[in-house]
Amino acid sequence: MDKVQADRWRGVAERTWRPAALLAACLAVWHLITVTGLVEAYLVPSPAKTFGLLVDKWSYLWGHTWVTTYETILGFVIAGVLGVLVAVAMVYSRTIESTAYPILLFAQVIPKIAIAPLFVVWLGFGLEPKVIVAVLMAFFPVVISTVTGLKSVDTEMLDLAATMGGGPVKTFVKIRFPAALPHLFAGLKVAVTLAVTGAVVGEFVGSNEGLGYVILQANGNMDTPMLFAGLIVISVVGVLLFLLLDLAERLMLPWHASRRGAAVTTLLAKGGS
Repeated sequence: MDKVQADRWRGVAERTWRPAALLAACLAVWHLITVTGLVEAYLVPSPAKTFGLLVDKWSYLWGHTWVTTYETILGFVIAGVLGVLVAVAMVYSRTIESTAYPILLFAQVIPKIAIAPLFVVWLGFGLEPKVIVAVLMAFFPVVISTVTGLKSVDTEMLDLAATMGGGPVKTFVKIRFPAALPHLFAGLKVAVTLAVTGAVVGEFVGSNEGLGYVILQANGNMDTPMLFAGLIVISVVGVLLFLLLDLAERLMLPWHASRRGAAVTTLLAKGGS
């Protein structure tokens, strides 16, 4: 293994050992609670029983996991595209901004669990209600973060582009949108976790498949090991989608100040050694 690869693995270890230690501590506390009998076993199953169930019922859980993941990704993509388009319209038109912003805020504060049954009544028990709830959950962070990013561009840079003959479209493509990408990715990373929640909420209301359905059935049957297993799988799905977006951000925005700062810190640490 050469020095570059060794440094890379050392960096990975430095970034992951603290979260791994915290996770191990949480599992240890969970195990102690169940072993000492502080909580009845039918209320909180042991980690061994929960993870054993994950292994035994993996084929069953995998089918439902794929359903929820598909609903999440579809709702997230729709929310991302619509959110960016609405944000651009709001930035370039004060009329649209003043008209749409109160409506967006009103729609955001409505509890999605309260309106999800309406979508089931209107659209049935298929894919559409779950995707719509996921879109509603993920839409607002994308809009707000994109608007913030598009408005935070240095006005002197915009004036320079106009002086050099850059039209609105070219200025947007070359300056505004690239400058807004860090804010956009921040909103997307929040939105993708909310999309998971939205898909599960839609499954709670009316579904015969998906992780929300698994949790609802386990709760009704007082099957706490399956309930915990479903919650763990949902958390893993959300974390993996978040990490995929974080990786995409690292690949697309190596020039951003936060990435440069990390690189400079690494170089200084190497120079001091």
